[in-house]
Amino acid sequence: MGLPPRYLEFVNIREHCSFVHQAPEVRERATLKAIELIKAGISRSRLLEDVPTKTVPVKPAALVVGGGIAGLSAAIDLGDAGYKVYLVEKNTTIGGRMSQLDRTFPTDDCSI
Repeated sequence: MGLPPRYLEFVNIREHCSFVHQAPEVRERATLKAIELIKAGISRSRLLEDVPTKTVPVKPAALVVGGGIAGLSAAIDLGDAGYKVYLVEKNTTIGGRMSQLDRTFPTDDCSI
């Protein structure tokens, strides 16, 4: 349609009207409320302005804070995706709580 992509005003009738006003005795008032919300959304959309798009250079690198199971998994996934990964851990060893366990479920293998 040729409109800038940021020209959007969202009116949530489902959450603000139909879900909270399900009782039969208030349905007509809920319909009037929905009409008023739509009118307010239209009025607000007339005031929208285009926001210029700005591009900035991005380095393909990631910082992962924490060398526990979640941090290690995230670092491996990011590395496999081609990103340079910096892993930061406050302790002298990685592994988090998992490294404190002697066996893991369900295989009963050593956790280290």
